[in-house]
Amino acid sequence: MIKFWNKRLELGVLTENLELDNELKAIQKEIKDQVKKKFAGSLAIRMVDSGSCNACEAECNALANPYYDLERLGIYFVASPRHADVMLLSGIMTFNMTPHVKEAYAQIPAPKWVITMGDCPAMEGVFEKTYAIKAPAKDHLPVAHHIKGCPPSPKEIIEGLLEFLRKI
Repeated sequence: MIKFWNKRLELGVLTENLELDNELKAIQKEIKDQVKKKFAGSLAIRMVDSGSCNACEAECNALANPYYDLERLGIYFVASPRHADVMLLSGIMTFNMTPHVKEAYAQIPAPKWVITMGDCPAMEGVFEKTYAIKAPAKDHLPVAHHIKGCPPSPKEIIEGLLEFLRKI
């Protein structure tokens, strides 16, 4: 056991990426400042899945872990569109989900924005236009910003949120 700890002390922590950490800290500081300035310190996001594979949702779940910790920046995921400022839409717009997505959008109080996430809502994926697919989302909703990727990493999502905050 002593050999293990001696080696550990000699090598130090090997899982850190200081360059990424410093870049992420700068992004997080700017997001916190933008949210404080434009949303009085609290931005509520309603995540809506319009027919995805759930990869984007899994990446959004990572935003709640201690490393990214969006709540510390003033960004919260809410359960009801009535409590939201922004709709975060993932997944291909399917025939069955289109009316529900529009209804959720209608329930968000004004002023409201839509951010699409992943390649599916922008119809950049492998899908063909068929009777069951009503994509792209911009044909049905006023999309303010799009976060590219399939799925986008948590860092790309945070960067996309920052770009959105700079736009408005």
